[in-house]
Amino acid sequence: MRELSTRQTITVGLMLFALFFGAGNMIFPPALGQAAGSNVWLAMLGFIITGVGLPLLGVIAVSLSGGNLQTLAGRVHPVFAVIFTFVVYLAIGPFLAIPRTGTVTFEMGVLPFLPESMKESWLPLFITTIVYFAITFWLCLNPTKLVDRIGKVLTPALLLIIGLMFVQSLFHPIGGMGQPTGAYQETAFFKGFLEGYLTLDALAAMVFGIVVTSAIQNQGVTDRKKVTWSTIKAAIIAACGLGLVYLALAYMGATSFSLGQSENGGQILTAVVQQLFGPLGSMLLGAAVTLACLTTSVGLVTACSRFFSDRIPAISYPVMAAILCLFSAGVANIGLTQLIAISVPVLMAIYPLAIVLMLLSFFHKLFKGHKAVYIGAIVATAIVSLMDGFSSMGLSVEAIHSIFKHLPLHKEGIGWLLPAVAGALLGFLWGSMRPGKKSGKREVYQEKTSNL
Repeated sequence: MRELSTRQTITVGLMLFALFFGAGNMIFPPALGQAAGSNVWLAMLGFIITGVGLPLLGVIAVSLSGGNLQTLAGRVHPVFAVIFTFVVYLAIGPFLAIPRTGTVTFEMGVLPFLPESMKESWLPLFITTIVYFAITFWLCLNPTKLVDRIGKVLTPALLLIIGLMFVQSLFHPIGGMGQPTGAYQETAFFKGFLEGYLTLDALAAMVFGIVVTSAIQNQGVTDRKKVTWSTIKAAIIAACGLGLVYLALAYMGATSFSLGQSENGGQILTAVVQQLFGPLGSMLLGAAVTLACLTTSVGLVTACSRFFSDRIPAISYPVMAAILCLFSAGVANIGLTQLIAISVPVLMAIYPLAIVLMLLSFFHKLFKGHKAVYIGAIVATAIVSLMDGFSSMGLSVEAIHSIFKHLPLHKEGIGWLLPAVAGALLGFLWGSMRPGKKSGKREVYQEKTSNL
């Protein structure tokens, strides 16, 4: 049977890396590095768990379930599968992740070159997002060429530019690492763990699984086991690339303390490359950011367009891609800082659900697929995570908050962990006492039919 060659696997892995490595991946590690200072490596350990480990597990989990997020979520309940899948696609699609690629491109690739008189005007951001999403739309028109366009061309160029920036920072360091600030003083690991949420990659992994699967199948691989194994190998390549680049960007941020505090990671990187390369630095950074954001926006628009056009047959794939690009361009014009602020409550609410769902998928056979395990874990997680989301919006109920704050690790931001474990154990006990109620034949049938 047909298998991917080593070269093809590497190319698909580079494509997946580029799909992941976008707006948030470029700006959050430098911001973490500057804020964490001398505690940067401890903070990065937490960041890599959620920013690299979870996306890797997510791609594998979705691949093992047939490359379909709705099938995976359906192990909880059909209604949950529909709602959760739509929320994930909207969050990593037109409401947050896709618009953010446009705003970061403007903030780091266009704004530094504008005259002072135009930096406060709304017009440059508007024009940039229109042009940017027009290019995104054009690249999305033929999704079968994603591997050639991204894996063979755009990704190597991106890695070369980031490599030049990092090597220059090693041979010509800007300064020493500063003192940790805020939560990085006492709980650097957990703060880094939560910062990894903001990349959106664990959610994106559940979407990119189908993109990678399709790319592998387009290479002539049809056997499901071989497709799954090729996906896993590509995901490992992507994860290694992400981890190395994150560490390099965090180091540059940690050594930027002497340049002064900045509002976001985009401003930090801009200051760093200008210090390292002079006027050429802004051009290098602009090119790197544009490539990083563009590859991610293409992947997200492609995946979301396929998803929504499949569920709304009256709207074809090209029309849906156009709609998503236009909508994302509009949302992008609220600005980068505002988009980041809006994304935090949403991610605090849904990220833990995604984490629990993908972790349970790896133990599916161990607990014999009892649906009660999924229900118990997800319900318990949702109670805490939804309250955390409301709390980050300033809408928490004091009585409920006073109860939740006593949960282990709640102060560190992962108070949902123990309830999730407890819910899963209770679900397993319930399912074991009622063996006829486990997922059984019905689930197996659903998963088989969903993969046809």
